[in-house]
Amino acid sequence: MDDRHTAAAPATAGPLAGFTVGVTAARRADELIALLRRRGATVLHAPALRIVPLADDSELLAATKELIGCAPDTVVATTAIGFRGWIEAADGWGIGEELLTRLRATELLARGPKVKGAVRAAGLVETWSPQSESLAEVLDRMLAGGVAGRRIALQLHGEPLPGFVEALRAGGAEVVVVPVYRWMAPEDLAPMDRLLDAVAAGAGTIDAVSFTSAPAAASLLARAEERGTAEAVLAGLRGDVLSACVGPVTALPLQARGVETVQPERFRLGPLVQLLCQELPGRARVLPVAGHRVEIRGHAVLVDTELRPVPPAGMALLRALARRPGWVVGRAELLRALPGAGRDEHAVETAMARLRGALGAAHLIQTVVKRGYRLALDAGDCSPAD
Repeated sequence: MDDRHTAAAPATAGPLAGFTVGVTAARRADELIALLRRRGATVLHAPALRIVPLADDSELLAATKELIGCAPDTVVATTAIGFRGWIEAADGWGIGEELLTRLRATELLARGPKVKGAVRAAGLVETWSPQSESLAEVLDRMLAGGVAGRRIALQLHGEPLPGFVEALRAGGAEVVVVPVYRWMAPEDLAPMDRLLDAVAAGAGTIDAVSFTSAPAAASLLARAEERGTAEAVLAGLRGDVLSACVGPVTALPLQARGVETVQPERFRLGPLVQLLCQELPGRARVLPVAGHRVEIRGHAVLVDTELRPVPPAGMALLRALARRPGWVVGRAELLRALPGAGRDEHAVETAMARLRGALGAAHLIQTVVKRGYRLALDAGDCSPAD
């Protein structure tokens, strides 16, 4: 749901105040949204996926019975929700204790701390877990130790892992996949379509999109293809819209389409939000104007320490002026910058009056008679933007 303009901005801005961040997560979305809003961000929530449990699925039941009947040498648990779902499904079928007995006697590899928590909650103890939380590190360890002749169970995390499975099988292992749940497109596609439209519109509409899983990134791009807007969306993601991913695996679908991404050192929601708190203000244009510090954010302007929300037309004019700070920008050029303004240059005057009102300091923008407008840049700072 787009919550822009639903609440007044605080007088003192948080690090993300004035910026709009898209959230594609379905699982743990509330936690991520709360972290972003706490730092002042406006959030556009558009789940790119929904999780469909397979507790009644014949594939999961068959895989579970197969592992109970013929014990694996190694079990790889990839997600906490998936591992818990597996144990709960087995309990529902009346074979939970048999499965736990098998798992107690096997090498149990947990992809990260959350998975370790789920393993221990089930009364089990993991054999090993990588600090990086990377499946690639899990795979490297297994291959280094040799997998020939070993029977390995792999709990899938929503989508097949062909590279992982193929590498094990090429090493001589027998692999049994355990499909606990699947990712599917959301039932309501409207929020995702609104997010895609915002990304295609670019600067002033949305500033960043956060991704917490590779399937979500792939789903968003696939939906753009379906709608025929892929090129515009990719142009936005390759341009002014920041793609923030929780980790390198999540970033792969975007990077494959030429989209640069940023990722925190620790693959967690908290560090992801902290990264956005650094990146977005760092991308904002800061200018010394008429004795004030003016920071141009996504849909608002920070004048000294006060956040001033600005309408979209006003932001379009301000960005056009800021591209050549201190220089006069003609009305015809400003008219072209206005969204859907037509040919009437009076639209510039109207939008400019509203912009000055929104900024709370009319002297920040000077009128140059018969020529246009200019930012009242402090002396010695008059230079065009690169």
